[in-house]
Amino acid sequence: MSATDDHEHSCEQKHIPKPPAENRIEPLPWHKPKPPEEDPDAPQRVHKLLSSASYRQADQDIDFLHRDDVRSLRLQLDFLKPELLLQEHGVESTIVVYGSTRIIEPAVAARRVQAFTEALKASPDNEELQKRLAIAKRIQEKSHYYDVAREFGQIVGQSGKGAADCRLLLMTGGGPGMMEAANRGAYDVGAKTVGLNITLPHEQFPNPYITPELCFKFHYFATRKMHFLLRAKALVVFPGGYGTLDELFETLTLIQTRCMKALPIVLVGENYWRKAFDVEFLIAEGVIDPEDRELFWYAETAQEIWGDILNWYLAKGEQLIPDCGL
Repeated sequence: MSATDDHEHSCEQKHIPKPPAENRIEPLPWHKPKPPEEDPDAPQRVHKLLSSASYRQADQDIDFLHRDDVRSLRLQLDFLKPELLLQEHGVESTIVVYGSTRIIEPAVAARRVQAFTEALKASPDNEELQKRLAIAKRIQEKSHYYDVAREFGQIVGQSGKGAADCRLLLMTGGGPGMMEAANRGAYDVGAKTVGLNITLPHEQFPNPYITPELCFKFHYFATRKMHFLLRAKALVVFPGGYGTLDELFETLTLIQTRCMKALPIVLVGENYWRKAFDVEFLIAEGVIDPEDRELFWYAETAQEIWGDILNWYLAKGEQLIPDCGL
């Protein structure tokens, strides 16, 4: 008798049940709660159990996830979600733009100056209005940087092999002002653009020019900072305040100490930055070395910024975007 005959004979003698149906014919005992006819208080007790915080599934229990001793898991999730989504969209590198949320587009800045001017005419001795008008005028003087940032966003958006090429994208902190301008420039040319927003005590709305599937909200500044630099190929810094200075100095420190590879750092607006950050004073005081002056440079226009970044990589013998001649 052949092996095939043996197998057929065995199947004739042996009953092999069919795979079970997806849904049971007869429900299991725990498919229904204990009925009230067996214990009148049972339904109320079961309801209390189902409503208990301890019964919530861990990954759906927001109160549990917010406990101090679960912070390490929150940090992992805060990092992992943007990381996976950036990978899925093929984002390999970024040009990061920092700058003030208060520097607005020229037309809006002009309207604010006009509004304070009119208000001051009605109350010429109001010192608070005088201060507000002076600040509004200073913002108006810097508002041309909005146009520079927007044009730079357009240049980055048109780099590579077109708008569908996500290997190099422009990334900002996702807020208004200079960040909005840079995201808006990329949006103007149909390119995708990234925004890294942060949870704050008061709601921070993302600017409307970020690509929706690349608009992220972080809980921790630490993981947000990591994502700013993880793929960064250049850092472009427009005039700004504490937040801008924080990101700039942190990056300079990481490169100074060789904790990260050098990358182009362009400070836009030399007149502003020489007042806000007196590097020659720091060198003269002996708190940094002369070579640390070479970690950044100044630029004024969008074309100048882009050209300088390309030349930096050319001097290094590398391409900003491989296989694209950039």
